[in-house]
Amino acid sequence: MVDPTTYAIPFFLLTLVIEGRLLRKRGTPYELKDTVASLSMGIGFAMINIFSKVIEFAFYTYLFQFRITDMGTGPLAWALIVLGDDFCYYWYHRVGHEIRFFWAGHVTHHSSQRYHLATALRQSWTEPVLGPAFWIPLPLLGFHPRMILTMKGFSLIYQYWIHTETIDRLGPLEWFMNTPSHHRVHHGSNPQYLDKTYAGIFIIWDRLFGTFEPEREKVVYGLTTNIQTYNVFSIAFHEFVAIGKDMANAGSLGGALHAAFRRTNAKPATRASSNA
Repeated sequence: MVDPTTYAIPFFLLTLVIEGRLLRKRGTPYELKDTVASLSMGIGFAMINIFSKVIEFAFYTYLFQFRITDMGTGPLAWALIVLGDDFCYYWYHRVGHEIRFFWAGHVTHHSSQRYHLATALRQSWTEPVLGPAFWIPLPLLGFHPRMILTMKGFSLIYQYWIHTETIDRLGPLEWFMNTPSHHRVHHGSNPQYLDKTYAGIFIIWDRLFGTFEPEREKVVYGLTTNIQTYNVFSIAFHEFVAIGKDMANAGSLGGALHAAFRRTNAKPATRASSNA
């Protein structure tokens, strides 16, 4: 099965060039080291994703045997999986910000202090392994594994274009869709923007579960404590290293588990602008 994001690569490259030219004319061009780091993380993610999707497909196929119904593959099933996938993504994304072990995987995406389309490609190398469990309800509800992985790919493509400052507010769409404005909030390290707007495609979950925050003041991008490196291995694993050190120094099994799985707001200095 081919991931839809594979077909989107020419679109990614074309829009990067277009945005780059626009930003250069405005006097705020892409920063070379930051952009190379983001693209390198994206290439690494794509390579890891090739293998992780095989395992993920096998995992969902196994669960599909125990489905309580069969949703089929018709228009209604696709309409429902758009909502179902987005609901699963909201909780996966939210846990990725609120529980330290999962944040260690997701922090990669927030480590840039720039916000443009290249930042969208700064993807985690560990989330393809950590994330699939959050979609367990879908095969059990009767959605075919192929549909699940296809929809996850479309969701990732949708979230690409919202990583930009070149698009302002979008009127009525702001009420129910995730937009560049909403996602800028998500990438903000401003205190009022932390742990807000976890949306994938729809902003409705944030409005329902109390994590919505509109864009008001200028967004300051990056982590609350930035890592100041362009080394892709440091970007990918620095928080896992920090967890390992804290676990080693915990003094007890309970302390070690707390160090790894505590809520991120227990130690704000390790957090970033909660977002993805």
